[in-house]
Amino acid sequence: MNPNETSNQPQPASQPGNLQNQTPQAVYVSRPIEPQKPTITPETERRHKESKQKYPQLNLSHGEYVISAVKRHPFGLFQIWVVSGGIITILVVFITLLLSDPGGSMSVMNAEAGGALPLLALPLLLVLVLVLAGGAIGTYVFQANTFFLTNESVIQNVQHSLFNKRQQTVSLGNIEDASYTQAGILPHLFGYGSLRLSTEGDETTYRFNYASQPEKQIALLNNSVEAFKHGRPVEG
Repeated sequence: MNPNETSNQPQPASQPGNLQNQTPQAVYVSRPIEPQKPTITPETERRHKESKQKYPQLNLSHGEYVISAVKRHPFGLFQIWVVSGGIITILVVFITLLLSDPGGSMSVMNAEAGGALPLLALPLLLVLVLVLAGGAIGTYVFQANTFFLTNESVIQNVQHSLFNKRQQTVSLGNIEDASYTQAGILPHLFGYGSLRLSTEGDETTYRFNYASQPEKQIALLNNSVEAFKHGRPVEG
């Protein structure tokens, strides 16, 4: 057999020990030093500037703008002032009777008490002022809770008390589920409810109570989340 001729016989397979002598191949991928900036259209820039001027308290990124700003329904204020108004009415009636009742039964009681009944009006006046202040603080805390939907995230201002507040931001890409509830006759009659968001991973739940038009807001939010996750523009 001619040694220069190529043999048609199958070559033996490589032994496992030969794999140790093979040099592994490495693939190097270069990354830019600075990440590529997203393209911002003139319309997006205009809406971003308008949102910055209208909502200066929000920390909006470049090109981020507010699609929907949800405030709490005024029915919550009605509940606050029904209680406060009832207490104020009772106090005013007692103060009026103590200060002005010439010749009446309160005057007889005042004479028997040695003229001390008018002095009792002072603590009642103090309680009246405190109730008014409590109603005003409750109104501020209630209205300070707001819910914003942007083209990138959901921003919620949470006001627990006069000196206890925080702002939480959730990216649209992290929202796993968004729903609303309207429990009872009054929420259906006056058009308010509770918004509920849950996120992926840590399974954190966010709630916003007394939201106006909850069905409309959740539909808008779900459409925005779907567009964001599929890479489509979030117009709102």
